[in-house]
Amino acid sequence: MNPNEIIAERLVYDLPNILEPVNLRCLFPQEQPLEIELGSGDGSFLTSAAAKCPERNFIGVERLLGRVQKTERKGLRAGLSNMRIVRIESAYFLEYLLPRHSSTAIHIYFPDPWPKRKHRRHRLINERFPTLAAQALVPGGTLYLRTDDSDYFAQMKSVFAAVRGFQAELTPEALASLVTDFERDFNAQGIPTLRAAYRKL
Repeated sequence: MNPNEIIAERLVYDLPNILEPVNLRCLFPQEQPLEIELGSGDGSFLTSAAAKCPERNFIGVERLLGRVQKTERKGLRAGLSNMRIVRIESAYFLEYLLPRHSSTAIHIYFPDPWPKRKHRRHRLINERFPTLAAQALVPGGTLYLRTDDSDYFAQMKSVFAAVRGFQAELTPEALASLVTDFERDFNAQGIPTLRAAYRKL
């Protein structure tokens, strides 16, 4: 199969290799502003956002096969041609496979909080993460974060407060209204969503 061929009947993009950046022109039928969701889970946000914003392209990055398959089924049922899913680890995709300065927005919603102190080094949002985000975003692009874990939220804010090149923003209400299934369940239990957004200067 020609790696430059757009696969219209599938939404999962099988990486031709994991050593070179993805050729974004091969993924979508139309060149449009690109948004990325790292850790797209069951695809509830990704499919909602792609349906609501047909003038944008979306890539969801997810490691677990069952979630990737579930997201693809949702996207195919909705007839979404502006959405693709890549199965790989999020930090690796961001650092090595996403072309530099190609994304207008990065969404990270309810990443694994790794609550035990000895495991916190595994958290996606760490001291090195702002560099990777700046590498991926266009000037003026925005990183959107959500979590239900107050300790992780404090770490997120601390990490971005310590670097230059990003400005804290409010999450637009229209975006905040697109909730994930996970988020809806937690909110129903009285657990609030903690949100932060940072615009690349």
